[in-house]
Amino acid sequence: MRRLQLAGMQVPVIGQGTWRMGEDPRQREREVAALRCGLDLGLSLIDTAEMYGEGGAEEVVGRAIAGRRDEVFLVSKAYPHNAGRKSLPQACERSLKRLGTEVIDLYLLHWRGQYPLEETVAAFERLRQDGKIRRWGVSNFDVADLDELDTPACATNQVLYNLESRGIEFDLLPTCQRLEMPLMAYCPIGQGGALLAEPVLQQVARRHGVTPAQVALAWLLRQDGVLAIPKAVHPQHVRLNAEAGELQLQPQDLQELDQVFAPPARKQRLGMV
Repeated sequence: MRRLQLAGMQVPVIGQGTWRMGEDPRQREREVAALRCGLDLGLSLIDTAEMYGEGGAEEVVGRAIAGRRDEVFLVSKAYPHNAGRKSLPQACERSLKRLGTEVIDLYLLHWRGQYPLEETVAAFERLRQDGKIRRWGVSNFDVADLDELDTPACATNQVLYNLESRGIEFDLLPTCQRLEMPLMAYCPIGQGGALLAEPVLQQVARRHGVTPAQVALAWLLRQDGVLAIPKAVHPQHVRLNAEAGELQLQPQDLQELDQVFAPPARKQRLGMV
C-alpha cells in the first residue's frame, strides 16, 4: 500500500478508525479481532479518542495492540475540556493507561474548546518533552483556526471528508497541502449507507469489479497528502479497505462522480460529526 510521511513516520494511506467501538461489551472480542486483522494486512495506523465509548475504544485498542505495539502508529484525541495546562497531562495519562502503552505516537485536540490555543500547545509540547507523546496535531480545524495556530509543530489536521462532504476542497485542503500537513479524513465512506447506495458510485464500482466503499476510499486517496481512517468490525470489510489502497480511478470515473457529488464553488462551513 502507498505510504506517506506523518509526524516523521511512514504510515499507510489507509488506517483503522474506532469511532463507536468500545460501547457494547458484547462486541469487544469482535472489535479487537477486527483491529488485529487490520494489523495483519498492514493497516498499522489506528486512530481512537478518549471520547469514543468514554474510553472504551481506547481499551479495545489496548487489547488489540498488546504484544504488537511496535507494529502500530497510534493516534488518540483529547476532549477540548481536557486541553488545559493541567488537565491535558491528566487526560493523556488516562489514555496511556487504557491503551496499555508508554507513548502515543500522535495526540490530537479533538476540536476547539474553552482553552486558548497557546495553552494547549504548551501542554502538548510538555507532553512531548516528557516522552508521553511523539507528536501532536489537531482535529476539526478550519483555515482560520490553522492560521491562528500558526506553527509547523502541528503534524496533522483530522477532518470530515468524503464524497458527500467536499467543502474542504475549496480552501482547507489546499492550505494543508501548502503547509505540507497531512490531512486525515474521518468518516471517509459517509454514515448510514446512504452514500454507498448512490447509483453512480455503484456504477463506477461495477466497472472496476470492486465495492462502492472501495471506490469512495480510492476517490479520497487520489489527493496528495490525504489518508483515510475507515472503521470496520467485520474481517471482510477490513480486507476490502486494505485492498482499496491499490485501486486507481480513471478520469471518466472522477467526472461521473463530480456530476453527482459536485466540488465546492465557494467557502463552506467546516462539517463535523
